[in-house]
Amino acid sequence: MTKMTEEQADAFLRETRIAKLATLNADGSPTVVPVWFEWYGRTAALFTYFKSPKLTRIRRDNRVALSVEEPLGAQEAWVTIEGTATVEAAGGIELARRLIVRYYDEQRVHNVLPGWEKMAGEWVVVRVKPRRIRSSAPGTS
Repeated sequence: MTKMTEEQADAFLRETRIAKLATLNADGSPTVVPVWFEWYGRTAALFTYFKSPKLTRIRRDNRVALSVEEPLGAQEAWVTIEGTATVEAAGGIELARRLIVRYYDEQRVHNVLPGWEKMAGEWVVVRVKPRRIRSSAPGTS
């Protein structure tokens, strides 16, 4: 397995992909949920509802991992970010607005976004700061 260069990993994470966010339950066992995310070159951000169970887990233990990979059928490649998460009260709806147009088609955006806008103050940003980034470049696994 050959690791991606920093530039390759950055480009990979800037593409529209579903990530899997791993958080820890109270008993220490992991749980994983799919999430949309935005990569900023040094941190990843996702948005969620302020009463989300993932926020309860993050507030209790902020150690997380974010795994992003190529879909089935593509040459295997992946990036995993291990680090810590912080919760930011501001910016959730703005991030949701940016991401929804990347992940949903125009009709679904039209149907879903108005409901999200009504809850604008209830969205938060979860920012993942890497402690370690692991990767596998395409065609090297």
